[in-house]
Amino acid sequence: MSCGCTPSGPSRRRALTGLVGMSCLAGLPLTAMGRTAAKIRASQPTADEGVRMLMEGNKRFISGEMNPHDFNAMRKQLVDSQAPFAIILRCADSRVSPEIVFDQGIGDIFVCAVAGNIPTPEIVASMEYSIAVLGSPLIVVMGHSSCGAVDAAIKNFDSLDDLPGSLPGLIGEILPAVINTKGEEGDVLDNTIRENVRLAMKRLPKMSDIIQEAHAKGSLKIIGGVYELGTGQFVPVEG
Repeated sequence: MSCGCTPSGPSRRRALTGLVGMSCLAGLPLTAMGRTAAKIRASQPTADEGVRMLMEGNKRFISGEMNPHDFNAMRKQLVDSQAPFAIILRCADSRVSPEIVFDQGIGDIFVCAVAGNIPTPEIVASMEYSIAVLGSPLIVVMGHSSCGAVDAAIKNFDSLDDLPGSLPGLIGEILPAVINTKGEEGDVLDNTIRENVRLAMKRLPKMSDIIQEAHAKGSLKIIGGVYELGTGQFVPVEG
């Protein structure tokens, strides 16, 4: 008959060992534990490891076999600290959610969003914080198919002032991509979306000494790609 007493001998030692092991993992995001990532998340992954983690997550998203995420537990574990392994510069489009597209959990990625995934001074300052303070080794510029901001730049190339509110200033940042792709074969919008990603990748080091220095010494990698709304696939773009 069980009395509910504390186990003794070997059973008690096994229980204590289990508790010690759990305490060592308590500071890690649950997604990391589920990925045997005591090794991955005990220290910041390299940029190449981060790319692999994102692309594997995207494959899980496409196949519908995403990792289970206990967001309640993750939230509590990350109250006092964060160590995102990737910075995502994404479009503000409501259909583009990096945490879902790359199947990542709370605290895994540092997301900066603006229509047209343009590196504005405010966006760059946020990235500098993630690099200099949080130690993020990877920046991903994430464009997407059917981007309304890029489409607006194409359609209003000669009439930006006709756009409402503050849009002329924002959409004007995309015009270089429109100029660079004029006359190219293929779909005009798709070509411009990819070029807009490439230009953002090139602009980032020029806009920040922190980004430039980290990139130059190899502690930071910058990549880009286009998220296909229809298929769910993130397709890399060469810089």
